[in-house]
Amino acid sequence: MSSTTIQLNNKKTVNGWAFFDWANSAYALVITTAIFPNYYMSMTNETIRVLGFDINNSSLYAFAISGSYLTVSFLLPLLSGMADYSGRRMSFMRLFTWIGSLSCLMLFFFTSATEVGIGLGFFMLATIGFEGGKVFYNSYLPLISSEDQYDRISAKGFAYGYIGSVILLMINLAMLLHPEWFGLRDGGLAARVCFVMVGLWWIGFAQIPFKRLPQEIKQKLQGALFRRGLLEIKSVWKELKPQRNIRRFLISFFCYSAGVQTVIFLAATFAEKELQFDATELIVIVLILQLVAIGGAYAFAALSKWRGNKLSLIGMLLIWISICFMAYGVTEKLQFYLVAALVGLVMGGIQSLSRSTYSKLIEGNNEKATSYFSFYEVLEKLAIVFGTASFGFIDQISGGMRNSVLVLAIYFIIGLLILLSVQISSRTTPPALTTSDP
Repeated sequence: MSSTTIQLNNKKTVNGWAFFDWANSAYALVITTAIFPNYYMSMTNETIRVLGFDINNSSLYAFAISGSYLTVSFLLPLLSGMADYSGRRMSFMRLFTWIGSLSCLMLFFFTSATEVGIGLGFFMLATIGFEGGKVFYNSYLPLISSEDQYDRISAKGFAYGYIGSVILLMINLAMLLHPEWFGLRDGGLAARVCFVMVGLWWIGFAQIPFKRLPQEIKQKLQGALFRRGLLEIKSVWKELKPQRNIRRFLISFFCYSAGVQTVIFLAATFAEKELQFDATELIVIVLILQLVAIGGAYAFAALSKWRGNKLSLIGMLLIWISICFMAYGVTEKLQFYLVAALVGLVMGGIQSLSRSTYSKLIEGNNEKATSYFSFYEVLEKLAIVFGTASFGFIDQISGGMRNSVLVLAIYFIIGLLILLSVQISSRTTPPALTTSDP
């Protein structure tokens, strides 16, 4: 279906789109942030032998994240180009969703330290499924919304994700605290059941966007489809090269995303290892993050509407820099709760506004929306690879995670300095989405 025949800002379509965040954010919250890191740390030895090397369990976890995102980085440019050319954006969105949700179900079989390969293997596959589906999900934003609604609708997606995942996490928290209420013998089994619940929640609620989002007209598959997808990506890259403003934003986005995503992935591991937080305390931290993030996403969207995206992004980056220095010096649990609240304030806002800002910058290129967003997504994935790998490396050689946090501050500072030179339109009137910019 062409973008010219899609009704923009349709409430049913927009809500259906936002429900994809409701569905897959359960994985991002319950598994990657709240429960799996602590479960993994409790099920593994402090040092793990891998290919003849002794690696800290926290460093190995960071490297597993890096490996997942490196894989996604290689896959997405080709897949998104193929999706644009063949009209199969929804097909790939479904495929990655099934990969991710089924991998969550398989985490049930990670039961001991000898099965760390199963745990990290399916964790990596679930991460690939989660991130793989996001590029196609994000690419729908400029197809279903007018530019003046990008910030609001993008924030709505993140808010749906926070609310849905918090609901599931609260149920999971009850299971971990009182497994006997659910007929479970101990907290370990309860955690594994939580992984299964995430998989079912993910694939179940994903059926809503699958039904409501506009269906495309599929082109006949040809033998050269893979090659055509690659050529499509190359053509978008050629188009981006002379667009200096977009390139600067993407470089800035890469730098600060290395910090943002690494904090999101490894905050729970930091709290468990450096401050001895237990599973229940970690979930409380995550709940603080999520609840504050709901308000943060909307607050910075409102600030953006009032003063523009650029000022909002600059303000959030200044807060992120402060967070890194505060985390380096934190010694008490109460202090970490305060840091977590600050992370929540800017966590949703910076992701939401980054996505909507990029949508504004590429406006007029909707027929290649997936390919353009693939660059955005690939940079984010490579940023995660860079951020988590450097975090794990410094943790490994220094014997602690605090020095790694200081490095993240450098990434935020570089991103801020580059962002200062980016020109972001403050136009609020709906654009003509069927024409290209001159």
